[in-house]
Amino acid sequence: MNLAAIEADCKQRMTKAAEHLKQELKGVRTGRAHPGLVEHIKIDVPSYGSVMDLKGLASISVPDPGTLMVKPFDPGTLKDIEKGLKASDLGITPVSDGKMIRLPIPALSGERRQQLVQSVRKLGEAQKIAVRNVRRDGNKAIDALEKAKTISEDDSKKAQERVQKLLKQYEDDIDKVLAEKTKEIETV
Repeated sequence: MNLAAIEADCKQRMTKAAEHLKQELKGVRTGRAHPGLVEHIKIDVPSYGSVMDLKGLASISVPDPGTLMVKPFDPGTLKDIEKGLKASDLGITPVSDGKMIRLPIPALSGERRQQLVQSVRKLGEAQKIAVRNVRRDGNKAIDALEKAKTISEDDSKKAQERVQKLLKQYEDDIDKVLAEKTKEIETV
């Protein structure tokens, strides 16, 4: 592996960590309805013989800021979807009318908002640790090239500085995403 490949690998893995955080944060409830809140919930559908994401089983719409509407593509899966939503950790009771399911999104209490902010910070810190681990792996690979006399000590130091800049960039991106989500949660 050469320096360019090591740096490209680091960048790719850091990007994955940042994208993973964004996906995780979509599922954090903020008091406002949005499809990302429920689209990744796993629903066990015995008639299909599999477990599927909700977005693969139904259309999810937002008729008003406090309600999500889930309309199954196959009406036979309505009960399975309802059961899956009740079993999820959302804390929202689905209301079914036989054709579609409404999910009323209750307003968050101040205490619950603080719990969500703490949860979001933990998710962010986990991804920062993942990004730092990528830097560590990249630096080890660069050191291995230097020990094998494939690159000079100066090239090694410059490459490690570039990996460090990459780390700083992705940590800043993660902080920005966390700040936006925290602000969204704290907005009443």
